[in-house]
Amino acid sequence: MTNMGWSLVELASRLLEPREREAVLGDLTETGDTLWQSLLGIVGLALRRHLALWKNWRPWLASFGLALPCSLLLMGFSLSISQSYQRIINATLLHGTSITLGPGTALLLCNLLLLIVWSWTGGFVMGSLSRRTVRVSILLSFLPCAFCLSRFRVESLSRFCLLLFLFPAAWGVHRGLRIAQIKLRSALTLALIITALTIPAWSSKGSWIPNWALSWPAWYLVATSSANSIAKGSKRWQIS
Repeated sequence: MTNMGWSLVELASRLLEPREREAVLGDLTETGDTLWQSLLGIVGLALRRHLALWKNWRPWLASFGLALPCSLLLMGFSLSISQSYQRIINATLLHGTSITLGPGTALLLCNLLLLIVWSWTGGFVMGSLSRRTVRVSILLSFLPCAFCLSRFRVESLSRFCLLLFLFPAAWGVHRGLRIAQIKLRSALTLALIITALTIPAWSSKGSWIPNWALSWPAWYLVATSSANSIAKGSKRWQIS
């Protein structure tokens, strides 16, 4: 195998986990397979490893129960916040007064905070649920974003107003990949804050559906943190 061919094999081996990658490359140097045999073997092994991950329910929930629907809902909420901000600014400029903390401004700030915590908790749960399939979840979040950005037709707003949720969601994914779980007290506080912020929208017809869809990750964190605390307490009791 030429040096260029071996470089292609090493590039394909990046589809594998680091430990398995080293073992496979070591085996290939001993067997002396051709370039195509090596590439097909590596790609086939990587595909089998990836498909095996989807035998668990977690990647399915993270990708199709969280990443795809929540990205659509968060884009809609981001657009609503941008339009509310534009109305408040236009009204302020029209009357020539400074922005005051009236009902409209207070609601805007509450919605902005709600967007941040919804995005962060959704990203955190997605990262913790799909550690090894997170690229698929990210792709499923990106596809509706790309579609909506290409179809955006509101002249008074930038199309990137749809992506207000992106930074806190990415931050949540990063934290979810690093720590997997948060403490029960923190999870409960976060869930209660989200629930309290959604109260003003309960009177609106149909709003409970997106509220529930975006709020369940916070209560999922409460459930998993609580189960983990109970398991640790039971283990300590057995040891004592």
